[in-house]
Amino acid sequence: MPVLSTLEATAQWVLFLAILASLILSVVFSYRSRRNADQTLRGLYGARMNICMGLMLIFLAILQMFIYSGSTLRVIVGALFLVLGIFNLFAGLRNHSHFKRRRSSAP
Repeated sequence: MPVLSTLEATAQWVLFLAILASLILSVVFSYRSRRNADQTLRGLYGARMNICMGLMLIFLAILQMFIYSGSTLRVIVGALFLVLGIFNLFAGLRNHSHFKRRRSSAP
């Protein structure tokens, strides 16, 4: 088993912390979106959850594809995570802007 360089070890820890932070934020926003009665706030929290989940999937893909020595299966799983993460991020940003405009135009 090869010894990791300091840069690789630091990158792993940074990615791990980013994954953990986005996971916690996804859970918090999911809880808030399910418990809120206002439809606009539910949409905003759901969009924020999608953004955090998309970032988490992107970070997982980076970790899978670039940090660990790659097998074909790891690259395929990493590419799948990357595509799903980008889709979630895009959908979350689009929905967030929609519900933000809806909230600001409400009386």
